[in-house]
Amino acid sequence: MTLTADIFWSFRSPYSYLATRRYRAMAERYDLALNLRPVYPLAIRQPDFFEKSQPGWLRYTLTDVFRLAQYLDIPFAPPNPDPIKQNIATRTISPDQPHVYRITRLGQVASRQGKSLAFCDEVSRLIWGGTAGWHEGEHLAGAAARAGLDLAELDAIALAEPEALDAELAANQEALEMAGHWGVPTLVFDGEPFFGQDRIDLAIWRMEQAGLKERG
Repeated sequence: MTLTADIFWSFRSPYSYLATRRYRAMAERYDLALNLRPVYPLAIRQPDFFEKSQPGWLRYTLTDVFRLAQYLDIPFAPPNPDPIKQNIATRTISPDQPHVYRITRLGQVASRQGKSLAFCDEVSRLIWGGTAGWHEGEHLAGAAARAGLDLAELDAIALAEPEALDAELAANQEALEMAGHWGVPTLVFDGEPFFGQDRIDLAIWRMEQAGLKERG
């Protein structure tokens, strides 16, 4: 019996990026359907979070994600451009956001087609893997193609249905909070949340208790 789980995920989260190829490996190894449900980053949902956070929060986070990427042997570099426009000195989030709305809505369109895990993985590899100008040229089109999707078709839907997609994204966020967490990445299996890239093995253990088997 194929088990199912939801993954709540953000394009601006380096931890989401560092977890995603392991989620894909899980879906390939086990008889498991993983439904990636994108959410808007914390910078959009709670713009004053960064202004109120501890002064050392950003420095520690950067230290942690760089060493984690080294430990996992995953390419990692600060995004260029950042999916979120933010004044790093003041931590203020800009009201003008040319990137994050587009790519998050694209992720939700991919979710409608059952390919959000592959699409978000491929796009996040561009954003966090060192591709400068990831939003330009053929980068996103190539990522979509590797996920079995057509970028022009995704963009057309995202431009035609922004309100509907934002409602679906809000429902994703509500489902995450109803499951008992608020951050990303979070895998939810049978109503139980597993927050963070460091809880993947624990999630597999729980699913094995429910009958998770490797694919034949």
